[in-house]
Amino acid sequence: MEFTFSDKCIQFRQRLLDFMAEWIYPNESAHAAQVEASGDPFFHAPIMETLKAEARRRGLWNLFQPHSGWWGEGFSNVDYAPLAEIMGRSPIGPEAFNCSAPDTGNMEVLTMFGTIEQQETWLRPLLEGEIRSAYGMTEPDVASSDATNVALRIERDGDHYVLNGRKWWTTNAFHKNLRIMIVMGKTDDDAAPHRQQSQILVPADSPGLTFERNLRVFGYTDNEGHGVVNFDQVRVPIGNLIAGEGDGFMISQARLGPGRIHHCMRMIGAAERALELMCERALARTTFGRPLAARSNIQDWIAESRVELEMVRLLTLKTAWLMDTVGSKGARTEIAAIKVAAPNVALKIIDRAIQVHGGGGVSQDFPLAYMYASIRGLRLADGPDEVHKMTIARAELRKFDPTFSPNGATPGGGS
Repeated sequence: MEFTFSDKCIQFRQRLLDFMAEWIYPNESAHAAQVEASGDPFFHAPIMETLKAEARRRGLWNLFQPHSGWWGEGFSNVDYAPLAEIMGRSPIGPEAFNCSAPDTGNMEVLTMFGTIEQQETWLRPLLEGEIRSAYGMTEPDVASSDATNVALRIERDGDHYVLNGRKWWTTNAFHKNLRIMIVMGKTDDDAAPHRQQSQILVPADSPGLTFERNLRVFGYTDNEGHGVVNFDQVRVPIGNLIAGEGDGFMISQARLGPGRIHHCMRMIGAAERALELMCERALARTTFGRPLAARSNIQDWIAESRVELEMVRLLTLKTAWLMDTVGSKGARTEIAAIKVAAPNVALKIIDRAIQVHGGGGVSQDFPLAYMYASIRGLRLADGPDEVHKMTIARAELRKFDPTFSPNGATPGGGS
């Protein structure tokens, strides 16, 4: 097993660290102030375009892409892991480097399955950072942890497909630069369960497409929004279909594997920052005549956080190495394992940091409360913990009985 970082990765890691220190951390408060002053929670802060321009000028752009080209450098999953971790230390980090979800997953879908026309129309401006995208999979009326449940209809009508149904938790739904959605729906009720779904490109200004309302996360309104989206006789050309009819489930699996590990990489960065904040606070605050850092329980929290963080980082790197060497399918169990482990460890560390910060920890004066709310949501997004545990358990059981197959559909849905 080999996950030594390449020389290029080490170089880019330092360049990212420098950029975060010089540009990202100092401008977090400016970004928040610009959004708040606008009175619009979805306001696209001008400082973000400044950050994007500087990041691109320095070549810190589209780092998630495994292939190099005009859009930027190419990195293996192992090399991308420490870079994504650094970007994940700030809520405004990923967008500044054009490495935000769900755009990264959508760009990968268009790279792997898009036609030349689809790539020129939508992939190129996404890679340029000119537009944003959304991914419509989860639905309010069905258990979307099983992707075969999707009920939105995609029906052929001459040279068009017509979409009817509803989606929710559609991230980027209210981003000011949203221009395109990838939507998963049902095209054939009579096909095998995993061949009933298709994915299609839907421009954000399509007639009949309504962004009904935003969903808040623990009361927070995320800048990009998480929309409830209604499709009422939405017509799109047949050329907007991605791959072929019935390929939707296959596309979702190809998309969600890298997406899940990218989330985990960024969560490690958030947890690392929380640990730093915990240590700084423990050294700076005094209670009953002694610094918090002198208390044995605080030292236990710090030590346990470091141990747990290193374990989950190593599991993430192992998963990344497997994805590089045997592909996402071969790393399926490890992807499921890290998707369970990373958010739970991150939440534990952030919770300790909140406790050390006292009342400040749950306020807007520190990033911890928002970090906790966001990462708690990631125990549901891209499949809840329980679905991933099923994947892990089935793999273990099949070591003893290769024919083991419980009743019900194979898990693997997303959120």
